[in-house]
Amino acid sequence: MTEYLELCNNRPSQQDIETFLIADEQNGHYIWMNLGWPNGDRITGITVYVRLRDGKFWIEEDWTEDGIATDLVRAGVPKEDIVLAFTSLECGNTRILQ
Repeated sequence: MTEYLELCNNRPSQQDIETFLIADEQNGHYIWMNLGWPNGDRITGITVYVRLRDGKFWIEEDWTEDGIATDLVRAGVPKEDIVLAFTSLECGNTRILQ
């Protein structure tokens, strides 16, 4: 996630938005957050929230273009260890990355 942050912080269009990582490694919570006042409008939001739970990566929030799950798979994480927690089970999704 630090690579994402470096890309965001180096974009000229994002000068009024602070992007940072909140890491609670002891409890397995990782949040990529944005705060700022571009053009006088308040911006606050979570871009990515991943937590480690039951030996799996639970993706609670993901607003990246390609998806943080794609990067996890590229890094060698088995798909069955990634849970798309932001999807609804009521829609017939298994939530496990297929």
